[in-house]
Order: sequence, then C-alpha cells, then structure tokens
Amino acid sequence: MPIDTGHARSATRDLAQVAVFAALIVVLGLPGQISIGSAGVPITLQTLGVMLAGALLGWRKGLFSVLAVLVIGLALPVLAGGRTTLTSLAGPTAGFLVGWIPAVIVIGLLTAWMMPRYRLIPGLAINILGGIVVIYVFGVAGMLLRTDLTPGAAIAANGAFLPGDLAKAVVTAVVAQQVHRARPGLITPLRGRRPAGA
Repeated sequence: MPIDTGHARSATRDLAQVAVFAALIVVLGLPGQISIGSAGVPITLQTLGVMLAGALLGWRKGLFSVLAVLVIGLALPVLAGGRTTLTSLAGPTAGFLVGWIPAVIVIGLLTAWMMPRYRLIPGLAINILGGIVVIYVFGVAGMLLRTDLTPGAAIAANGAFLPGDLAKAVVTAVVAQQVHRARPGLITPLRGRRPAGA
C-alpha cells in the first residue's frame, strides 16, 4: 500500500505546530506570577499563549496545545509560579486554568468563522470574548466554589487584571493579523467549508 506522503507531512506539520505553541505557553509562564488583592488571583502571561494558540492554529490544534501543557503539568511545574496542574486545580484559582480549554475553543472557532481574511477589530472582539469573558466566567465560578467570596466580590477581585488582559487581546489580534497575512491557510475557514479543518 503506497504511503500518503502529503498526509504524513500535514500530520507532522500539525504536530510541530501543537508542540511549538505548547512550548510557548510554558515559556510565557517562566516570568512567574504576581498576585494582587486578597483573593490571590495571579497575573501571568500564559493566557496570552492560549489566545495566540486559538487565533493562529484554530480550535483543534489550539486545544491540543493547551491540553499538552496541562498533561505535562501533571508531572512538571510548567505553570506560572512553578505550579503543577494538580496544584493549580487544588487552589481557589482552579477555574481560570479550566477556562483555558473553552477559551481556546471559542477563539479558534470564531477565528475560523472570520477567515479567510483576519480582520483586526473582529479578531480583537473574539480574543476578548474567548480570552477574557470565558476565562473570567470559569475563574469566578471557581472562586465561588473554593472561597467565601460573594459573586460581587469575586467579580471585583478580577478588575485589576482587566487592563493587562485587554493588552494581551490586542497583542494577539495584531500578531494574528500579520501571521495570517504572511501565512494564509493556517486555519481553514468555516463559512462555506466543512468544519473539519478549523
């Protein structure tokens, strides 16, 4: 049976992209974390990597990148602050980590829907929805389950992080626009196409 070299090259390329973005998310955690306020919610750069994975790779490969980090984190302290996945899941900010998964899916799917041309303002809105709103919803829910904070206090505890997260969404949109212009086809458009390649 002949070997489908085109399919093999595609699979190898996809695997390499997943590995590169998993490594990027890990590297963005190396500066560590800064905790602000009594709730102890940490500021990290790793959510920037999550946004970039969804915006540049699409939902499927972006999801694999995030899952790879979480799996590696079961054995190694690859999360910001030298934490493992289990350590993070055991704390009051567990919801923020869990939120990476739906965040990268939302960003990847909506970006694929916008393609074949990446537009800055819609891309920024997508990053805000997936990378901020979705993650904050899961993060606040986790805080309510793990702390004695009221819903209002849990939401207010995240206010200090909003400017930084907005900056990450802007950076992601700018980078994604440039990358998709230089490398069209990274994400298969969903509109008018089968969704399998997103």
